[in-house]
Amino acid sequence: MPKGYLMANLRVKDQDIFKEFSSVALPLIESFGGKLLARGPNADRHEGEVSGVVTLIEFESKEAAEKFYFSDEYQAAKSIRDRGVDTCLLYTSPSHRDLSTDRMPASA
Repeated sequence: MPKGYLMANLRVKDQDIFKEFSSVALPLIESFGGKLLARGPNADRHEGEVSGVVTLIEFESKEAAEKFYFSDEYQAAKSIRDRGVDTCLLYTSPSHRDLSTDRMPASA
């Protein structure tokens, strides 16, 4: 089964709330089998708008990432985060399609 990845762009408005959230979220991620792969402020941006802390977390599967996100424990941590951090969050898993053969539809 392919790994699952949770990606977040966290724009911190209140450092104290972010510290409180982090102190709860990081052990919780590990308890759900997640592994923090990258976390850092102000990722290098080549396109689009990204600012703040960018985080990449690996889980055993996309389903495991979803189980973590929708858990009562994480939703409680999220309610802390939402008081002082604007967040864009998504999760995905690797594609098994051969992307080299994907074609854009021909324009009419």
